[in-house]
Amino acid sequence: MKKISELLDVSAAQAWPVVRGIGDEDLAAPTPCREYDVRALLNHLFLVVANFRALAAREPVDFSRTPDVVTGDWRDRFGDGTARLVKAWDEPGAEDGVAGGMGLPARTVGLMVLGDLTVHAWDLARATGQDFAPDPAVVRELGPGLAAMAPQAREMKVFGEPFPVPPEAGAFEQVLAVTGRDPGWRPPRP
Repeated sequence: MKKISELLDVSAAQAWPVVRGIGDEDLAAPTPCREYDVRALLNHLFLVVANFRALAAREPVDFSRTPDVVTGDWRDRFGDGTARLVKAWDEPGAEDGVAGGMGLPARTVGLMVLGDLTVHAWDLARATGQDFAPDPAVVRELGPGLAAMAPQAREMKVFGEPFPVPPEAGAFEQVLAVTGRDPGWRPPRP
């Protein structure tokens, strides 16, 4: 079993080029997350990265508001933020016990942020016409982890209903489907 920090490092390295590839003209584009356009999804992802860094450090978090941080040099700030996230989860004891105020095992919380970072990188790539294929080691960890938390995530309205995929669907397609995403989603044509 790989450390969460190692998996996050790989996922962040794959997400950052996607974020850097988003043009200002893409910010109003729709995403596979119906409630978010690209700008809103970026703001959500920045919030996730900051709050889950704090959870690793057992600091308080606030998910109640999502400020607009997609201003100025936001692309480089994303890289800096994910580097701090990886570092926080690499600290001794970060995966032990309960993480922050969520009352969940720290490794489960780590898998949650790994899922957000990986799946939202795919969302952003699809929305902006970029390629994205997550690392197989990340997908191997996410598959069972997200499937286990899916019922509670659906109750909390974090995941949608599972999207039907054929049994031969790839591992990442299955991960996307368990979160309620259509793995074949493409932006609507103008």
